[in-house]
Amino acid sequence: MHKLAATAAIAFTMLVPTAAIATHNNSQNHTHQQVSTQPRYTPPPFPTSGTPTGRTRGAAGRGGDCGFKLPLTALAPAVEKTVGTGKATYVWGQTIAEYPTFWFYIPAANPSLRSVEFVLQDDRDNDVYRSAVELPAKPGIIGVRLPSTQPPLKLNQNYHWFLKTEIAASCDRQDSTIAIKDSVEGWVQRVSPTAAMRSKLNTATPEQRLDLYAQQGLWYDAIATIAEQRLQQPENAALKANWNGLLQSANLSDMSSQPLLP
Repeated sequence: MHKLAATAAIAFTMLVPTAAIATHNNSQNHTHQQVSTQPRYTPPPFPTSGTPTGRTRGAAGRGGDCGFKLPLTALAPAVEKTVGTGKATYVWGQTIAEYPTFWFYIPAANPSLRSVEFVLQDDRDNDVYRSAVELPAKPGIIGVRLPSTQPPLKLNQNYHWFLKTEIAASCDRQDSTIAIKDSVEGWVQRVSPTAAMRSKLNTATPEQRLDLYAQQGLWYDAIATIAEQRLQQPENAALKANWNGLLQSANLSDMSSQPLLP
């Protein structure tokens, strides 16, 4: 998982939802693998108050003259909504984790990548957490965890997250004084699982947890579950199929072939 550089901040930790893994016989495992190879994310109802607008794609996708094929991208669900007489892009998802992980595709690395910063604010625009992110060694998908020093996300409260980057406008090291600033942003809300869901999680395999999270609209838990599995077993074909299926269901198919960085 990507490390966060220390800065002045109110910090958090990540709580990965825990669940005992039940032992199934081979035929049960085989049957479930056939069903779960293409998990689909089902968005939950949007909040009745507020407008959790954002954007999952950076504006400076070309990266100056560096020619990046893909822009800065947040691996989060985005939905077009009618607001008044116009339209807005809602980037909002739920989690049952006290300290969720956020996933981003970074199109550049050193030396052209100058800085990466993650910011989390409450629904009144107050900073809750702000920190520089360790620069990746190569372009790819990183996970940004909230560290573990302060209280967890509050239940049913919306939090506004941002990832901000600075990338050199020129790939020529002799002409690299100008940087392009870019950002993506969205929202997260922590909710409490029902007693029935807790019971299911307590006897679920990782594949079943992935399906359950996706079906219940828990995006941040679903993507964290499969991303962490893929980091441990990058060559596993079934996990790759699950990863591709989840991203496709959130209109993020172009991210499925990008490398996950530890």
